Parts: sequence; structure tokens; C-alpha cells
Amino acid sequence: MFPRPIQQQSPARQATYQALLPLALVVWLLPLIAVFIFSIKPDADFVSGNFWGIPSSFEMFNNYGKVFFESNMPRYLFNSLLITVPTVIGAVALSAMAGFALGIYRFKGNLLIFFMFIAGNFVPFQILMVPVRDLTIGLGLYDTITGLVLFHVAFQTGFCTLFMRNFIRALPFPLIEAARVEGISEIRIFWYVVLPLMKPALAALAVLIFTFIWNDYFWAVVLTQGPDAQPVTAGITEFNSQFRAAYHLMSAGSIVAALPPVAMFFLMQKHFIAGLTLGAVK
Repeated sequence: MFPRPIQQQSPARQATYQALLPLALVVWLLPLIAVFIFSIKPDADFVSGNFWGIPSSFEMFNNYGKVFFESNMPRYLFNSLLITVPTVIGAVALSAMAGFALGIYRFKGNLLIFFMFIAGNFVPFQILMVPVRDLTIGLGLYDTITGLVLFHVAFQTGFCTLFMRNFIRALPFPLIEAARVEGISEIRIFWYVVLPLMKPALAALAVLIFTFIWNDYFWAVVLTQGPDAQPVTAGITEFNSQFRAAYHLMSAGSIVAALPPVAMFFLMQKHFIAGLTLGAVK
């Protein structure tokens, strides 16, 4: 039913795999490579149509200097941090508690509540654009960092709860029963027994949510309009003028915007992989 590992294949197939893997990696990274090449070219190369050729001059430091010192990019990066970090903390904390309640306790309506969390993940977010925008305007949260944080926390909690509930259900339940026999309160059981066992799942979920929120563009455009609250994904459009776009600066800004989630993944790589694969092999 399942394909055999590459180590068990014939030498010819192993050689083909090793030859095609670098090629597939280059093809997959080609858009990012192209953006980086654009970011070190001068504006004259785009005017002359030199998109893929050798740069007429090396303008890496000049382009990135303009991005950092002659634009609002530092402010956009700071806004992204103010939006992403509280969202990750809020969504992970709420989903850990909700997952603990849905995974440990047996009560009437447990499955119904769990299915409601799941159903929210299947709603196309585009149809929520108008009601969410009107809601933030009515509450005075439009074009504010607080509004984006609250919305992202509410929208991401459903997926996070699904992830946490299933992870908690796989934990050894006798540990919780033993703690209850000792007279430990449910809050202390959650904090001292369940939460330490959830560290791989918490790390994996934090990396996923950090990437989702940092890279969000749709809601950044819908719910904000200006450097006071816009994150970096929407702020890159600042390099567009009425009649032309500064593609070299947009490319440099895109590379800068992509660095934090990449760094986040490599810092949490060990815990991220452990959280995704824990329980895969018994």
C-alpha cells in the first residue's frame, strides 16, 4: 500500500532520486531566487527590460539601505511583531485550555462544541470580509493593531483547538487519574502535568501560527490602511507609486519580510518536527 523507502530501491532509482532532488529544490526555490536577484539590481535594469540578466551594477546595499532608512519598513516590521506575537500567545493559550477541556472531560455537548471548532476552519474567509470589516468599524477597532490581534486570535483558535485536543487525547490518561487521586486540583493538573507534556505541540503550533499571521496579506489590507497599523506584508505596497512600481525596492522589502518566519522555523525546528511526528510511531 505504501511506497518503499528510497534506501530499499534499486541502485538506479537511488541514483535518479539523488540527481533529481537538487533540481527539484532549485525549481521550488526559483521564485525566491528571482526576488533576491531583483533586490540587488538597479532601477535602470527594470526600465531597460533586464529582468533575468546580469545586473548592470551591484546595488544590494543601496536598495536595502533605502528600504530600512528611507521608508516606513522598520515601522511595518515592528507592527508585524506587535500583531504576530500577541496573536501566537493568545491563540496557543486559549486553544491549550480549550483542548484540555474537550480532550479530558466527558460532558454533554462535547462533540458538538468540538465540531463547531472544526466547522469554523471550513468557512471561506473571503465571505467574512464585509461583516468583519463592519464589526471592527462599529467597535472602533478598524485600522488598529488591537483589532487585527483580536481577529486573528479568534480566527486561529479553531484550528489550534483541533490540533491541541487531538494531541491531548493521545496523552496517557492514567497520569491525570493518578494526580486526581492525590487530590490535585484540575488547574494544577493542567499546569503541572498536562502542559509540560504538550511542549512539542505548543512549539509546533507556535511556529505554524507565527508563519500564518506574519505572512497574512488579505486581512492586513482589509482591516488596516496606513503605517500606523499595517504589517509588513501590506506595507511593501508603499513602494508602488501611481504610474510605476519600484520593483527593486519591493523585492528587497520582500526578502526582509521573509526572514523572521524563516529564522523562527530554524530556531524551533527540533521542537516543530517533534510536535508533528510525536505519536506517529508507537
